[in-house]
Amino acid sequence: MVEFLQNIEFQISLLLFIALIGYFLAIRFGQSIVIGEILVGILVGPSVLGLITYTEFIEQLATMGAIFLLFVVGLQTKFKEIFNARSMVIALIGVIVPWIGGFGVAQLFGFPLGQAVFIGTALTATSIAITAQVLKEMGKLDTAAAKAIIGAAVVDDVLALLALSLTKEFLTGTVSLNNLAITTVVALAFLAIGVVLGTKVLNPQLERFDKWAKKNGVEKATFIAAIAIAFAYGLVAEVVGLSAIVGAFIAGVSLESLRIRSYHEGSEYLEAIFAAIFFVSLGVLVNIQAAASAGIFIIALTTVAILTKLVGCFIPARAMGLNTSESLIVGLGMVPRGEIAIIAALFGLSNGLIGQPVYAAILMMSLLTTIVTPIFIKQLYAGKGYRPRVRASSR
Repeated sequence: MVEFLQNIEFQISLLLFIALIGYFLAIRFGQSIVIGEILVGILVGPSVLGLITYTEFIEQLATMGAIFLLFVVGLQTKFKEIFNARSMVIALIGVIVPWIGGFGVAQLFGFPLGQAVFIGTALTATSIAITAQVLKEMGKLDTAAAKAIIGAAVVDDVLALLALSLTKEFLTGTVSLNNLAITTVVALAFLAIGVVLGTKVLNPQLERFDKWAKKNGVEKATFIAAIAIAFAYGLVAEVVGLSAIVGAFIAGVSLESLRIRSYHEGSEYLEAIFAAIFFVSLGVLVNIQAAASAGIFIIALTTVAILTKLVGCFIPARAMGLNTSESLIVGLGMVPRGEIAIIAALFGLSNGLIGQPVYAAILMMSLLTTIVTPIFIKQLYAGKGYRPRVRASSR
């Protein structure tokens, strides 16, 4: 029986049926599908029914889901509209304020200096996948607030991962400004070169390839080529110290101008399947029993996580020209820590930088910020006082 439950076909089938249940529940109660999928993930995970555990296989499927999701979001995003001074300022302040808040609350609860530094670093992250999916669900990716969120979140990911690297060096006594400078330059070079390579080289080559594919009756080959590029970008991003999902997003942005229907549609179908598994897996990761002993700290950490991102991103967004409603949406959109904070927590645990209690607290904080955000974003967009500014779509 145990062997049957570990069967790959059974696990994939079960995950997708669970995701469908999440769809039904979310629609029934008027919530984001992300919330429905995460909650059913908790239900079937170790915390309640114990039907699914977070195995290496599920982790790999979830990673693919995040990659497909960000690739599709990138395909709907213009580079010049998200990578600008506004995104940089929002991201920078949106990293500094949460770090101070996380460090402060950890010190208040008596954690050692090293763990307090790490907790502060974990709070700097923003999950672009969570908010991007909610905005995509609502058809709001073209709004000014959405562009600001996505641009700032990508920069935020770069800064958060650099902060994580610096934190490890600091806690292990091997901190080096030269190494940090090199990592920063390499990361920024990847972003710049990735976009230039995509727009100037890969775009025209894919157009020629698509003509050849149509001529020979193999139109789907263009879709395969595009997905290969997305994963290649993800691989290079991992190599230079960034996240694979950032690489996939840059690949999508780079190929945004192509009007080849096959790979746009094909990518969205794959994203629908694997992103569902990704969001369910976030719920499976949670172990409520393990986190119960740190309940008060988790509540305090989550409160600080929400307020510091909200305030830290609202103020610069307002100062950089967005109106109050848009700035509030930007602040809320940057709140989810999602998979980025989970990656940081796993990194800290595996490197002996934190123990199980801190690991469980960061996981719960990540889940709670992920659940809260879609609820409030939907309410804000539905509010009578909100008038989103939308660019004319070329699609």
